[in-house]
Amino acid sequence: MTHVVRGGSLQEETVLRSMYEARKRVFVDLLGWDIPVLADRYEIDQFDGPSTVYLIAAERDGTHLGSMRLLPTNGPYLLGDIFPELCEKAPPASGKIWEISRFCLSRDLRAAERRQVRDHLVTMAASFALEQGIGGYCCVADMPWFSQILSFGWECRPLGLPRTLACGMLGAMQIIITEDTPALMQAAGVWRPAPVQFAAAAAA
Repeated sequence: MTHVVRGGSLQEETVLRSMYEARKRVFVDLLGWDIPVLADRYEIDQFDGPSTVYLIAAERDGTHLGSMRLLPTNGPYLLGDIFPELCEKAPPASGKIWEISRFCLSRDLRAAERRQVRDHLVTMAASFALEQGIGGYCCVADMPWFSQILSFGWECRPLGLPRTLACGMLGAMQIIITEDTPALMQAAGVWRPAPVQFAAAAAA
């Protein structure tokens, strides 16, 4: 199932709790990021708040498959507040440009399933932007993820040269979303509007 959740309260949504748990397993347990963890279970930081939008792919019971966090850049956000040095000019600051961060795929998925969920999430992001009148996204990425983002077919522009920081080599980019974006992503083989349901399919 596909979920668009606004606001980050643990009390509101089962899918949010599952997402925060998955983020802890990926970003803290697997990648070793030094970031806040709540109750030794949930990865939540200062950018998870009332203005945050989450795009979440989950099983019918709420089990997390994949997710991303979206924030308008006219408020606090990761690139502008934590990594502004990755931008050659001033970081974006507009309600028409949002940031993608915390792109998270479940560690329980097989490689082929991970790609399906990944493609569905980026399709969700492009669709959400077109529905909401958002002209584009920005993001911070390490070099392997940076290369993946470039391969999705949508138009991308670097915001500055990649830099080696304490957490590794990172770059910042802007993703342009227009009415042509779905066709470009479809040509790249990543446009996947239908939700993915692995557990349901296995039980059928």
